[in-house]
Amino acid sequence: MTGRKRVAKQSGQPVIDPYLPTTGNFGYRVSRYELELEYKVAINRLAGSATITAITLAELKTFTLDLSGALAVSKVTVNGKRPAQFRTATGKLHITLSDRLAVGAAMTIVVRYGGSPRPIRSHWGEVGFEELTEGVLVAGQPNGAASWFPCDDHPSSKASFRIQISTESPYFAIANGKLLARRARAGMTTWNYEQAEPTSTYLVTLQIGMYDRHRMSKNGVETFSVLPDRLRADFDHDFGRQPQMMKLFVKLFGPYPLADGYTVVVTDDDLEIPLEAQGISIFGANHCDGQRSSERLIAHELAHQWFGNSVTAQRWRHIWLHEGFACYAEWLWSEHCEEHSAEDLARQYHQRLIDSAQNLVLADPGPRDMFDDRVYKRGALTLHALRKQIGDTDFFALLKDWTTRYRHSNVVTDDFTGLAASYSKNSLHGLWDAWLYSPKVPPLDTRA
Repeated sequence: MTGRKRVAKQSGQPVIDPYLPTTGNFGYRVSRYELELEYKVAINRLAGSATITAITLAELKTFTLDLSGALAVSKVTVNGKRPAQFRTATGKLHITLSDRLAVGAAMTIVVRYGGSPRPIRSHWGEVGFEELTEGVLVAGQPNGAASWFPCDDHPSSKASFRIQISTESPYFAIANGKLLARRARAGMTTWNYEQAEPTSTYLVTLQIGMYDRHRMSKNGVETFSVLPDRLRADFDHDFGRQPQMMKLFVKLFGPYPLADGYTVVVTDDDLEIPLEAQGISIFGANHCDGQRSSERLIAHELAHQWFGNSVTAQRWRHIWLHEGFACYAEWLWSEHCEEHSAEDLARQYHQRLIDSAQNLVLADPGPRDMFDDRVYKRGALTLHALRKQIGDTDFFALLKDWTTRYRHSNVVTDDFTGLAASYSKNSLHGLWDAWLYSPKVPPLDTRA
């Protein structure tokens, strides 16, 4: 469930997640972030404050927050008092209190900070806050949130957010949640957003550009587009079937998990891959070509609102619960459109896996391979094998139960396999052993 952390050790030091051993923090649980920020696009200058509401899980004298070294901290208070000491080092803000806080004590941490934000280097390239040709994007997965605000940057630490961002008035700024207010003054516009649902820090985003916002569809879920005018005509064609896609996914996966709708952002720059955020998907101009060539990606990113954003892996080793499910949603959309059946796609990608290196364990692929395409495709194949084993009625009932039972919570692989057991007349141990825990790719028709 939200806030649950299992502790591992690396080199004698406790870590929350061996895949990201320096990310995440001990001793407290955050329930809310309130960010009041100002950003100057032309000079890449960010300044403001973060107010963090938390509760202690242990007696605390010292604690840390994740924060990029590109950002300097000018002031810290905890419950209105200045701490005995604070310093930034190795991607952390270290805070030493004057007096110990008891277990279960409330903490209100206020951090004033600023600087020229830049992406964080990782195994998977640069992540986080990134300048565009004319604006900004934030791609937080997996550990990029600390590139623009102090936080407990781990998926098992979910919180609500209020984000106030001021930037030059020609720009449109979007963050997660509902737009509460927009106010222009002296050449600057201030935008206020509220994300009420519990959200992992990597799913919090900021997008700034020369954009316009349009309502796409209501259709049960209010949907918006935010993009440059030059891309509007192609966008209307490329994303034209998204309302039907939303309708299908609500039918198959259960109610859309967010109260304030869904927004698609298309940047004026090309992007290598689309990005998911809570209630938002971000595409590049290259994904908007008038040919619907990125429709599978549109389905993939929309599906993440259920699988990954609402139901979120507790640790990154379980990422197949995000990517395998979103990949399978692509196949379900194709099947719905009577283009290629899920069975045809499964056979196609199964052969590709057979022809690839068979050295990846899906339930624990290792940090360097957690975004490997084999995780995506083998995850989808695992779900297809399960669907064939238990039948469509039980399979789709299981998906709805999964998204309802663990809505806005954190999960591990055992949570899914345990729930699936209640939808199968026979043991599924053989299926899980073959698909989740063995590197060899099993035959597609493996039975449990």
